[in-house]
Amino acid sequence: MVATEVERRPRVGGVVEFSTVDYPGRISAVVFVQGCPWQCTYCHNPHLQARGDAGEDWTRVRDLLERRVGLVDAVVFSGGEPTADPALADAMREARGLGYDIGLHTAGTYPRRLEQVLPLVDWVGLDVKAPFDHYGSVTGVTGSGEAARESVRAVLASGCDYEMRTTFDPGALTEFDVRVVAHSLADRGVRKFALQEFRAAGCADARPRTRTASPALRAELAAMFPHFVYRAA
Repeated sequence: MVATEVERRPRVGGVVEFSTVDYPGRISAVVFVQGCPWQCTYCHNPHLQARGDAGEDWTRVRDLLERRVGLVDAVVFSGGEPTADPALADAMREARGLGYDIGLHTAGTYPRRLEQVLPLVDWVGLDVKAPFDHYGSVTGVTGSGEAARESVRAVLASGCDYEMRTTFDPGALTEFDVRVVAHSLADRGVRKFALQEFRAAGCADARPRTRTASPALRAELAAMFPHFVYRAA
């Protein structure tokens, strides 16, 4: 069956017209795509987990991107989980056709779909949620760690520029868990890693988290990766 024009349009939950933090070294516009099958404990966009009809019309988003040419360098597709949308590749091609670099934020939920779009991507930020064998404690989905493991492999094999990052939510992870994640990634050849503190903004689970990563943990990670970034809340 041939997809209709409407089916080839991504379901967009919102747009940020100007960002300096979503694509390293680039000024970007961020397109938030609806839909994610995981329900992570620290998700700050839970309203994007469902794929509904409400949201931004892709035609208007594309018109906005046309007007932003020369003002921003890149378009980042975020979510939700952007690879959940079958129209993601078409949207990336349209944005690239306007002259933009393409960024992608993904949790690696769909490794085969990720592999398919990586040739269209200049930079990818891959969230590594937890030790692969304990992913379900964060995502709520049994076996989700295998998808994440395959997505790490796909990103490294692609040659695409990347950042792999873990959110330190003391309600879900211990410092030991973070160390397990970091060693697992370093053993696979990951060179760019970020540890970011939990942020309560937008999170459905509003329980206070006061503990931050210890200086010892940060120093250990900095020694493990040639490119390490620590992001405070």
